[in-house]
Amino acid sequence: MSRALLARKVGMTQVFTERGTTVPVTVLESAGCRVVQVKTVAVDGYDAAQIGLGERAARRTPKALAGHFKRAGTPPQRHLAEVRDPGDIKVGARLGVDLFAAGQLIDVCGISQGKGFAGQHKRHNFDRGAVTHGSHNIKQPGSIGSTDAARVFRGLRMAGHLGAQRATVRNLEVVRVDTDRNLLLVKGSVPGHRNAVVLVRASDRSASLESGE
Repeated sequence: MSRALLARKVGMTQVFTERGTTVPVTVLESAGCRVVQVKTVAVDGYDAAQIGLGERAARRTPKALAGHFKRAGTPPQRHLAEVRDPGDIKVGARLGVDLFAAGQLIDVCGISQGKGFAGQHKRHNFDRGAVTHGSHNIKQPGSIGSTDAARVFRGLRMAGHLGAQRATVRNLEVVRVDTDRNLLLVKGSVPGHRNAVVLVRASDRSASLESGE
């Protein structure tokens, strides 16, 4: 089974280990994550489960989605995500942080924080030019054209919008699991702003370690 759930990013803090050292952690809360739909190869062509988090007002739910949630027997969900290879799981089941354990490696996927318009130095870590007398290439991008095609090729790294795109941080360690408050304490930072919804799933590396490979 692919262990995964949706969680809300609460913020960052630190915890103390038994040796007295501090570990920076991100607090993720997953209260009320539900299984909305289970897809099968026979019907949909592949195995997957649709999970949801956060209730939304019925009057603000489109009729098509309202019928979808009614068939699942769950209240309307604000956020939905699909997870492949769900294993033996039932529609309407609740998913909690007890899917994971302390010391396990996980992958966290979300939308990175938007930084607005940024230059090529901040956006792509370009080096600056020489700050010398007569230099006109201190923060300029340099040549962007081609001597052959005489045009700018698609995908050339230039200044533009930074952030606000899907990002995945892999192999993060679960420091602590608080089942009473539905909290996951993850070592390090995860994508997204405070209160952003992220997808937490077991890392492929963690699965290989459990199998002894």
